Amino acid sequence: MTHTTTDKPHRRAGGAVVPVLAFAGIVVAVMQTLLVPVIKDLPQLLDTAPSNATWVLTSTLLSGAVATPIMGRLGDLYGKRRMLILSLAVMVAGALVSALTSQLLTMIVGRTLQGFAMGAIPLGIGLMRDMLPREKLGSAMALMSSSIGVGGGLALPAAALVAQHTNWHALFYGAAGLGALSIVVTLLVVPESPMRAEGSFDLLGAIGLSTGLVLLLLPVTKGSDWGWSSGTTLGLFAASVVVLVLWGLFELRVKAPLVDLRTTARREVLLTNLASIMVGVSFYVVSLVLPQLLQLPKATGYGLGQSMVVAGLCVAPLGLTMMFTAPVYARLSARFGPKVTLIIGLLIIAIGYGGGLGLMDAAWQTIVTSVVLGAGIGLAYSSLPALIVGAVPASETGAANGLNTLMRSIGTSVSSAVIGMVLANTANNVGGLAIPTMHGFHVSFLIATAAVAVGLLLALFLPKPDRAPQLRASSEEDANLKRAEEVLRGFRGRVLDAEGTPVARAKVTLIDRRGRQAGATLSEADGTYALGVPAQGAYVLAAQATGHGPHASSAIHTGDERAVELDLSLPGETVTA
Repeated sequence: MTHTTTDKPHRRAGGAVVPVLAFAGIVVAVMQTLLVPVIKDLPQLLDTAPSNATWVLTSTLLSGAVATPIMGRLGDLYGKRRMLILSLAVMVAGALVSALTSQLLTMIVGRTLQGFAMGAIPLGIGLMRDMLPREKLGSAMALMSSSIGVGGGLALPAAALVAQHTNWHALFYGAAGLGALSIVVTLLVVPESPMRAEGSFDLLGAIGLSTGLVLLLLPVTKGSDWGWSSGTTLGLFAASVVVLVLWGLFELRVKAPLVDLRTTARREVLLTNLASIMVGVSFYVVSLVLPQLLQLPKATGYGLGQSMVVAGLCVAPLGLTMMFTAPVYARLSARFGPKVTLIIGLLIIAIGYGGGLGLMDAAWQTIVTSVVLGAGIGLAYSSLPALIVGAVPASETGAANGLNTLMRSIGTSVSSAVIGMVLANTANNVGGLAIPTMHGFHVSFLIATAAVAVGLLLALFLPKPDRAPQLRASSEEDANLKRAEEVLRGFRGRVLDAEGTPVARAKVTLIDRRGRQAGATLSEADGTYALGVPAQGAYVLAAQATGHGPHASSAIHTGDERAVELDLSLPGETVTA
């Protein structure tokens, strides 16, 4: 699979691209926690049983899990900006459907449409990789990746305030307004990426993956209602294994698969995705435990007796701290690399949960816990896309980040199911109501700590980078140094036309021995180019420019000191190696 460009001219990315894309990520992440303040009231609001009301949350989770890898692949094929706008438009439509109904089935349809917007986050990361200079890319992708937690954290107090003082349908009208605003500013500010992956969309692969994910996540999210040992739960788990195994075998035989499993099986990609599950587990525990602790009445002996709005404000620093860690991540990653930054983030999360076990006696203590956990989760989330982008071909950025976002979603789903079961089994029955206990809260924090320990172990086994990564420069001076290192380690030369005149802005592509793109750049005004190499070996350099025929070099090897000149032919002719 190769990476190509469209023939259409494109605008350069302006300085507003990063905040606009991050805003889109925050908006879609809001959908995941929008209804948390009114969860307990949903059965009455929708006139249904509590077990049915949970589908309002489950439907969003399932559609988001399905959408992230599919929209990432569609973005690689047909344009990431186009698919980003489509994701936001579907979300707006879903929010309006939910805003206009109090019927359970219609509400589930609306919430399902809202979940499809989760594909916007890997699409935004892909756009950043395609358009931004490398000195800005690290912090930009960190902010985009963290937007999942930022949106979720900030949505809690805002949604609580709205739900407490207005009709609950106003939550959906507000979400639709934010989505519409995000569409407008994206159209005005964000250019379409010229990069495209070759191939076609793997429809059967998409159906297979969607079916397998639904069969897996349904029992994960509904197991506590159905019973973990029930025939329905066990049957769905077994069916998911069968479907996903068959899907994997099919994907290995497809020329242009939805997910390149060979790439996914690489050590750095596999371990990063597994660590992402653990980070997702740890992120959701604090979102489930602290709001309940804060709102429990003081008569319980351990509840903090705060209102819904105050509880949301106490947890809000979780999202705010994640937002402010993006520049910190850029500096740490520039110095130590994303692997070390991920390890630092996981260690801070462990400290946050360990210290949080003794910080449950006052509202201010929950704020301290939120800040520490926000810093750790922010660093961990920020490291994940850099690790993925550095390990996959450019043509698979969208799909690979979509799969990584899916891994985080699976982590939050598992966390929700396990912590919900723990809190239910340790609750006290008071007047027919199940009241969570301090013992349940402590066990939940210990589970989060164990998940972080597993994630830390996985991160320690990540391979050291074998080249200077493109995402570690945090200043213009660092970026220039990285470019100089790449020139020394890769290929350099000039692009010339048939008369020996330098050709500016010709695209020079580095192709590895498997026929995949390993790098790309544009020639300078004097025709010169420089390309770093991801690993030692043999490569082919190909050049193309408007008004000229293409040219490909013969096989060249790393370590060859000679400059490689690429002589473009006159229009209509082709020069062979």
